[in-house]
Amino acid sequence: MLKTDGLATTFAALRAILEPQAKRLTVTVDEPGHFELASPTMTDRIGRPLFCAAVKINKSSVSYHFMPLYGNMALRNSLSPALRKRLQGKVCFNFITVEPGQLKELAAVTKKGIAGFKNLKLPWA
Repeated sequence: MLKTDGLATTFAALRAILEPQAKRLTVTVDEPGHFELASPTMTDRIGRPLFCAAVKINKSSVSYHFMPLYGNMALRNSLSPALRKRLQGKVCFNFITVEPGQLKELAAVTKKGIAGFKNLKLPWA
């Protein structure tokens, strides 16, 4: 199996976590290898829909960006050591393959984080 086939499988599994959230959020990018969600009501400082989450195939991994982790220390601290090991920086997880337990945990974290995201207080709003 080619590495890109494995990344496509990983992308599909991670995208499946975000897709149900598209009911509450706005899909801003929906292309092969890149899926992105933003707030339907909040905007960034220059008026674009406020970025929330994305999954994207990169050269050697699949990244799962999840902004609700940035301002929610309790949510970030609740991550298991296995998932925390995948965290690059504050809000980006990188995967080549993803374990079923990590998928389940990431889905729960995503659901909890998006529930809190809608109550976000923006300093420029």
